[in-house]
Amino acid sequence: MNVLVTGGAGFIGTNLARRLLREGCAVTILDNFSPQIHGNMRSLPPDLAGNVELQVGDIRDESAVARALKGQDILVHFAAETGTGQSVYEILHYEDVNIRGMAVLMNCLVTGKASRVGKIVVGSSRAVYGEGKYKCSTDGGVYPEGRRVEDMIAGKFEPQCPICGGECEVVPTTEDSPLQPSSFYGLTKQVQEQMALLFARTAGFSGIALRYQNVYGPGQSLKNPYAGILAIFSNQARLSQPINIFEDGLESRDFVYIDDAIEATWRCIVAENMRVETLNVGSGERVAVKELAGETIDFFSSRSQVLISGAFRQGDIRHNVADLQKAHNLIGFEPKWRFIDGVRRFLAWVDSQEPTSNRYDFSLQEMRQRGVLYG
Repeated sequence: MNVLVTGGAGFIGTNLARRLLREGCAVTILDNFSPQIHGNMRSLPPDLAGNVELQVGDIRDESAVARALKGQDILVHFAAETGTGQSVYEILHYEDVNIRGMAVLMNCLVTGKASRVGKIVVGSSRAVYGEGKYKCSTDGGVYPEGRRVEDMIAGKFEPQCPICGGECEVVPTTEDSPLQPSSFYGLTKQVQEQMALLFARTAGFSGIALRYQNVYGPGQSLKNPYAGILAIFSNQARLSQPINIFEDGLESRDFVYIDDAIEATWRCIVAENMRVETLNVGSGERVAVKELAGETIDFFSSRSQVLISGAFRQGDIRHNVADLQKAHNLIGFEPKWRFIDGVRRFLAWVDSQEPTSNRYDFSLQEMRQRGVLYG
């Protein structure tokens, strides 16, 4: 197969490219090497350079997209701007990259500039769910709306039942859950995946949206201060800087190791008889942010202090954990990596890298000035 991976110079993209090469595919990467993600880097890792066709270009540039699509059988679309907090005040930029970029792709496909493409796999996000699925002892399965600023200022961080207003507990979120993103990033990812799936239905070929949870692992960008809590904590711990945890530290995430994310993606690429689907890609394991900070400090024998400040960002969710039953049923996906094993592998890789400034303090100052960061 000839496979185009947009945003293919990024973390998930480069790992997918390696898998595609091992499977005998011809790989083309289209990437603009965004400085926020790549810093000053403008080239692929040595093991990929020369083995894939690299086209440097922007997903919003129709001529670059049309050129990259020529002769492709499969389109894997990862090119996107990421960052929950930043998206609240960089609305035009997120809309431009994530939605207009998808529209440019669709326009090239519909005008016949990529007539061989028969399948689209789009990298979506669990952010499309917002808070996701919970269980109320009175009302059963419920889907809380975004948390109110006044509640969080008062230290009430847990979502409330939208029916009775009482307490509820998080349960794994299924793909049929309502889409109610709590950030502009999540909203642009919702529109992006819906555009791809609508086009696939209309054109009569396969379209699959993969709702990745928090993907991590060796090779992850350590430069982006707006995304990647593991990378941020790692940088701070290695420098024995204080680790400031938002809220009360009990907020939790589903961290999925990169190898598992790539396995699920590959299975979707080669799956036959899959028309239009959405699938969660996660570990099914929920890890508290406070626990993550502790693991990071212990690994580096760091002198970092954990500061639980009660601060919070507008648009952040409280918890998330993926229900993986549908992915198991359709593509036989079973995550292999437990969090404790994956995070130690990741931290060992971080330890082999030169410490880097990711401008995290600047990002916090910027979000505070824009009215996104409270406390």
